[in-house]
Amino acid sequence: MFFLLKGKYLNNLFYNIKRKVSDHMTKGIGRFEKVSFSQFYAGVHEVMPEKLEEEVEILYEELKLPRRATKGSAGYDFFAPYSFDLKPGQTVKIPTGIRVVMDESWVLMCFPRSGLGFKYRLQLNNTVGIIDSDYYYSDNEGHIFAKLTNDSNENKSLVIQLGQGFMQGIFLQYGLIEGDDTATERNGGFGSTT
Repeated sequence: MFFLLKGKYLNNLFYNIKRKVSDHMTKGIGRFEKVSFSQFYAGVHEVMPEKLEEEVEILYEELKLPRRATKGSAGYDFFAPYSFDLKPGQTVKIPTGIRVVMDESWVLMCFPRSGLGFKYRLQLNNTVGIIDSDYYYSDNEGHIFAKLTNDSNENKSLVIQLGQGFMQGIFLQYGLIEGDDTATERNGGFGSTT
């Protein structure tokens, strides 16, 4: 009898935990937004100075917010704001035009889409992109950039079309150690805390 009660108790406990986790996930912990046009234009102009403002306006209007491919997907796909080619060994910096606001104690980790990594050895230059919750409030509006390298050793060129998924972001919760008294606030954009 004790074992039956214990089993029933554990089943109820696991059910309640699963329901609370599910409720929290349904509630959401943040949202994606576009950066302002001026911020997107500055990012694009840095990597493609030949682009006219009118051309960048069209790209800005066509920006797609990251989203999951299936209900079981952990990653939110980021879509290329314009088409680009990557030859083996070549690196490119992509201004995504996207920022994210999220609850404190959460982080967005960015990775190449797994199929692109498998087929072309596409890599983020910082291995894993880390987007902190306070990056949203930085001087550059929290504009998420991706620096990608085609690390193919099979001489494969990679072509990413406008609107194609090239990177995925996964939200993870993190903890703090006892006695953590960090009070410094972010006051800069990308790479400002190093």
